[in-house]
Amino acid sequence: MGKRAWAFSLLFLVVLAYLSHVHGDVHPGKKQHDHQKKKMKAFKASFIRRDSIAKSPSPSPSPSPSPSPSPSPSAVTVTPGPRVYHVTSYGADATGKLDSTQAILQAISDALQGPTNGFLMQGISNLGGAQINLEGGNYLISQPLQFPVVGRGNLMIHGGTLKASDNFPTDGYLLDLSTSSNNAPEYFFEFITLRDLLLDSNFRGGGIQVINSLRTSIDNCYITHFTTNGIFVKGGHETYIRNSFLGQHITAGGDQVERNFSGTAINIIGNDNSVTDVVIFSAEIGIILSGQANLISGVHCYNKATGFGGTGIYLKLPGLTQTRIVDSYLDYTGIVAEDPVQLHISNTFFLGDAFIKLKSINGLVNGVNIVDNMFAGSDKGIDIVQLDQSNGHFKTIDQVVVDRNNVKGMNLKSTIGSGVVQGNGTSWIVDFNPILVFPNLIKNVQYTFYPSRNSFVNHALRNVSNNRVWIESQEQVPASVFVVVNQGT
Repeated sequence: MGKRAWAFSLLFLVVLAYLSHVHGDVHPGKKQHDHQKKKMKAFKASFIRRDSIAKSPSPSPSPSPSPSPSPSPSAVTVTPGPRVYHVTSYGADATGKLDSTQAILQAISDALQGPTNGFLMQGISNLGGAQINLEGGNYLISQPLQFPVVGRGNLMIHGGTLKASDNFPTDGYLLDLSTSSNNAPEYFFEFITLRDLLLDSNFRGGGIQVINSLRTSIDNCYITHFTTNGIFVKGGHETYIRNSFLGQHITAGGDQVERNFSGTAINIIGNDNSVTDVVIFSAEIGIILSGQANLISGVHCYNKATGFGGTGIYLKLPGLTQTRIVDSYLDYTGIVAEDPVQLHISNTFFLGDAFIKLKSINGLVNGVNIVDNMFAGSDKGIDIVQLDQSNGHFKTIDQVVVDRNNVKGMNLKSTIGSGVVQGNGTSWIVDFNPILVFPNLIKNVQYTFYPSRNSFVNHALRNVSNNRVWIESQEQVPASVFVVVNQGT
C-alpha cells in the first residue's frame, strides 16, 4: 500500500471513531446508516479537493486526454508574437567567414513587410517597433543593405557587427536608407533606429546613408575604415546622431599616417539635425554641415590636424548657417564657416592652436556669436579667430560678437577692444589692430580724456580709420585717454 493511501485509511478510521463518539454506536437502522454515509462522503470529497490543491501534480506521465471539440472561430483568441527577426534564422553566418548579405536582406524585407498598425507620417506605415536582431554576430557584407521598400517606420536594427567584403562597391554604404524607386513618397522612412552596431567599411565606401527620412536615430555606433563618409544624411528632417565613435583609422591620436587621413566622418545636407556626444578620432574632415538650424553638442574632434590640412567642423551653407556649436572639444583641428549667418559657438575648448576661420564667399557675416570659449596654443602667434578673404573681402558685417574668450598661448581676437594711452601732448592715438577681428572697421567709439592737472581742456575725437582712434586736445597737456571700440553693432 502506498504512503498516501495508507495515510488516507488511517485518517478515515480516526474520523469514523470521532463520528461514533459524537453520534453513538452505529446502528443497523437504514436511516441512521444513510445519514452517517452522507457525512463521510462529504468529508472525503472536501479532503480530496484540499489535497489536490496543496500537492503538485505527479511527474509521472498521465494518459492523453480525449480530444475535445474545437471551439468556434469566433471564440479563438490569437496573441501575436513579438516582431523580432533573428538574422541567424535566415542563415546569416555570425562568425564572419561566409557572406551574409542575402540572409540579412531577407530579414530586413520580412520586417518591412510585416504587420503594421496605422500610420506615422502620411504614407509611412507603423511597424510597431519591429526589431532586426544581429545577435552579437560578425557578418560579412558584399553589397549595401538597402531597404527594399519605402514608406515604413518604427523599426530597429541592433546588436552586432557588419563588415564590408573585399568586393564591396567603393561608392556604397553598409546600411542604406534610400531608394531607387521613382514612385517614392516625400519621406522614405520614419523613426528608424540603428543602435549598438560596429560598422567596418574595410576602406571601401561608407557606413550609413540616410536619404529623405524623418527622425532617424543613430545611437551607440562605432563606424570605421570608411573612405567616403562614415555617416551621410541628405534631406529629410531630424536625424539624431549620438553616443557614437567615428574614425577612418583606428587610433588614439598622434598617428604616424595622420597626414594621409581622408574622407568625412559625418556629412549632413539638411535641416534640424543633431550631433551629440560623438567622438571623431580620424578623418580629413570631422563634420560637414550644409543645412540650417542644426545643433552640435558635446563633440570631440581630433581628426586630421589643421596643420596637416584637416578640419574639425566645416559649415558649408553660405548666407544661411543658423547652427549652434556648444560644449565641444576641437583638438588640434578647428572650425571653418562660409559666410556665416546666425552662428553661435560657445563653451567650447580649442586645443593645440585650433582656431575658428570665417571664410568669405559672397562677403557676408551677420549675427555671429563667438563667446565664452577657451583657446590653448603653443605661443606660435596664432589668432583664435581668422578671416579667409581669398574670394573677396567681407562687405556686409553686422551683429558680430567675439568676446569673453579665455586665451593661453595664442593671440586674442575680438570685436570689442579697449585701450589706454598716456602722454604729454596734444594728440593721442590708440591702435586696435592687434585685437580686432575685422580690418578697418570700428562702428562705435567711447573715450574718456583725463588730464593730470586740475584744469579743463578742450578735446575731440579727430579720426577713426584703419582700426586706429585719434584723440586731439586744444592745448598740450599731460593726460590719460581711455578708449573702448566695437565692431559688431
